[in-house]
Amino acid sequence: MLPIERQKQLVTWLKEEGTLSIAEISRRLNVSEMTVYRDIKPLLEENKINKTSGGVSLVSTISPNACTYCLKELNNRQPVQIITTQQTVEQLCCPHCGLLRYKDIEKNVSQIICRDFLQNTTISAKLAYFLFNTDFNVNCCQPQVLTFDLLKTAEQFQKGFGGTILRFDEAVQEIARRMNGETDCGCSK
Repeated sequence: MLPIERQKQLVTWLKEEGTLSIAEISRRLNVSEMTVYRDIKPLLEENKINKTSGGVSLVSTISPNACTYCLKELNNRQPVQIITTQQTVEQLCCPHCGLLRYKDIEKNVSQIICRDFLQNTTISAKLAYFLFNTDFNVNCCQPQVLTFDLLKTAEQFQKGFGGTILRFDEAVQEIARRMNGETDCGCSK
């Protein structure tokens, strides 16, 4: 089967089922997961599908009140917005999903905006401090990530609730490592 035929079949399945994992697509098409990733790349770039924490879904299946990445109801406490170079706005429920989505579409991102966890002020995610794995549970995606505008505030929160503080580029890499099962980041921060 040619890549274009596999892509059409994938879109058909997504219309019927909503979301599919990469492993399931690989099994159904009898191809490697790397082939699936190559096949979905043009569909992602054309905004026909979205990567989710569970695999992929059709863009049209996402509710306006759902996270673009994980499809959960949007969380008003820690939302993240990604503004693309095509001036579309994606709403994400938390920094966890925001960092993962940014990694997926980095070349097409004009801005990524989040909120300071304590002050609730809007900040550029690229200037924020990201606190991973605190003992403070906000009941959202795991591994949990909190954002802070000031290093001092992040450090004070860290003293009370633990965790690791990272800058934006480090946080993008760390969330990807953790989601791929590589839990020991070697951070001493």
